Amino acid sequence: MSNKNWDNSNVPNQKGKTIIITGASSGLGKEATKVLAGKNATVVMAVRNTEKGKAVASEILKDFPDANLEVRTLDLNSLKSVKDFANGILEDYEQLDTLINNAGVMMCPYSTTEDGFEIQMGTNHFGHFALTGLLMPLLLNTKNARVIVTSSVAHKQGNIDFTDINWEKRKYDTNKAYSDSKLANLYFIYELTRKYKDHKNAPIFTVSHPGATNTDLGRHLGMMSYLIPVLGQSVAMGTLPTLRAATEPNVKSGDYYGPKNFFEWRGYPVRVKSSSLSYDIEKAKKLWDLSEQLTEIEY
Repeated sequence: MSNKNWDNSNVPNQKGKTIIITGASSGLGKEATKVLAGKNATVVMAVRNTEKGKAVASEILKDFPDANLEVRTLDLNSLKSVKDFANGILEDYEQLDTLINNAGVMMCPYSTTEDGFEIQMGTNHFGHFALTGLLMPLLLNTKNARVIVTSSVAHKQGNIDFTDINWEKRKYDTNKAYSDSKLANLYFIYELTRKYKDHKNAPIFTVSHPGATNTDLGRHLGMMSYLIPVLGQSVAMGTLPTLRAATEPNVKSGDYYGPKNFFEWRGYPVRVKSSSLSYDIEKAKKLWDLSEQLTEIEY
């Protein structure tokens, strides 16, 4: 058994596979798109700004002229946009091998989505919850499909207030709201794993986190935005946990991947453990029921 660190060279050929990546025009999503397109996947770049998405696609095509890329509009701040995107995919594609729920917002000032959700929970969790539910028929119809959600080490500070999930009663704390949304990502995947455990063609449901990666998301981090370039890692390294979760042959539902060094801030991707709170089955069920109720998407 080799002890070699897992990197892009371990990503198997993706020829014949269709992969959707949300937030594919920057950061981790852009890097994952480039790697997977370079491994012969058909990649649907689900982005809010299609002009930016097309510019990134052109950039990738310079390196991989045969890459099969399609740019489609998806705004996770809008359930209508999520439904329109999903309907388009269901109409145009007969298989969906991998859904990478990567897009996110981080520690931004208070605002709400089009549907009235707090911006971070709305984008990072509710939008992806709705998207995954709407695409589930196609995922179930594709042998060995996978769903990956990008969480964060920040989930360890999360503890969701289910009586005020949209911060309508409390003074807004953007750090806590972000941590809660990243804890929600783990509840979501762990509950999906439980719900579909007896389904013979269930996708593999996994989570990843990039550690401390130097992306545009860090722009609201204050002092930390100066530390991450020093103590953190490159986007290419930060994307490896997602790529491993998405492509490693022996991944199982409920697996969680992150960097192996310095409190999971940096390093090659390995299986990691999430917080003890993330394994609370009652809280995961509570979030699931609330998510179905608020998004009006039932699995």
